[in-house]
Amino acid sequence: MTTAHVNARVQKHRDALRQAGLRPVQLWVPDTRRPDFADECRRQSLLVAQADQMDKDLPQLMDAALADLDGWTD
Repeated sequence: MTTAHVNARVQKHRDALRQAGLRPVQLWVPDTRRPDFADECRRQSLLVAQADQMDKDLPQLMDAALADLDGWTD
């Protein structure tokens, strides 16, 4: 299969998606293969945990959010 043939098939597929009302988007996500990924996750998690401990209203907010889930799975 030639590159031109593959490109034409891809373009046809993209055109069909656009006709269906869709558009392409590019999404960047963290690179989990980086050697420092786990360390960065840990660092950010600790920052969030510290902020949560400082927020005295958080438990009430969490309870209210949990109570609001009733009926979502029915």
